[in-house]
Amino acid sequence: MKKYFLATALATMLATTASAETIGVSMALFDDNFLTVLRNGMTDYSKDLKDVTLQIEDAQNDVGKQLSQVQNFVASGVDAIIVNPVDTDATVALSQAAAAAGIPLIYVNRQPVNVDDLPEKQAFVASDEKESGTLQTKEVCRMLKAAGKTEAKAVVMMGELSNQAARVRTQDIKDVLATPDCSFIKIVEEQTANWSRTQGADLMTNWLSAGVQFDAVIANNDEMAIGAIQSLKSSGRTMDDVIVAGIDATQDALASMAAGELDVSVFQNAAGQGRGAVDAALKIARGETVEKKGYVPFELVTPANLKDYQAKN
Repeated sequence: MKKYFLATALATMLATTASAETIGVSMALFDDNFLTVLRNGMTDYSKDLKDVTLQIEDAQNDVGKQLSQVQNFVASGVDAIIVNPVDTDATVALSQAAAAAGIPLIYVNRQPVNVDDLPEKQAFVASDEKESGTLQTKEVCRMLKAAGKTEAKAVVMMGELSNQAARVRTQDIKDVLATPDCSFIKIVEEQTANWSRTQGADLMTNWLSAGVQFDAVIANNDEMAIGAIQSLKSSGRTMDDVIVAGIDATQDALASMAAGELDVSVFQNAAGQGRGAVDAALKIARGETVEKKGYVPFELVTPANLKDYQAKN
């Protein structure tokens, strides 16, 4: 009888162990407002899942470190891997490392360069960047028209040029400004501030010092837009005569909008992407199929609908 109970207990323990799943997560950078919301979205969601553990690592914006993290996840035998890429042009090696081990790999938020050629058991979860800069710039165009502008100048703050999102969002801006409705807006300066609030402020200070004239600031993300606002305010420029637009609808950005500073943002559902990435990773690990590309829609945020978003990101 004792042997029976011991065997039963051992079988139960083995079954419990077998059902437990570990997902290795490599984030490009912990010290980033939007990516923090994304990371927290994954963490919070995993708490509601039985026997699912996330092992989250900070790549600290280092491509080599991120590859080492993925290799370590493979060596430790995780059930699946989620990667928020440091460099979207450097994802082929990450895919190869996971594919060689037969471990599912999900890219989240930042589109990998090999998105159209992902191996089996790999997928991408994000929002379609073609929507982000398009929504943003169309609203800037509408606001300038509403202000009676028939000729206008804009400066563009780009994210890291190695990042697919920065390139697509910048192209979105140019595509909108090439349309007949918005062709009255001309880009007079276009430089990178690497997604950074500090660098955004420094870049704006340089433009102001050089005497650059503009009616709108179109930034690839909210952090750079906030940096631009800080510099504009420090220079004594009133926020009433310049339109400032960002993307992500972070809490800091929405607070800036509530204060009458930021005019436009685009809600990117960071927590939704995080949940989607975890779900995709678990489904593939369990032998289920998922779409190679899973998109969470972008949504325009302005002072008119600000209250709908203040508790989201």
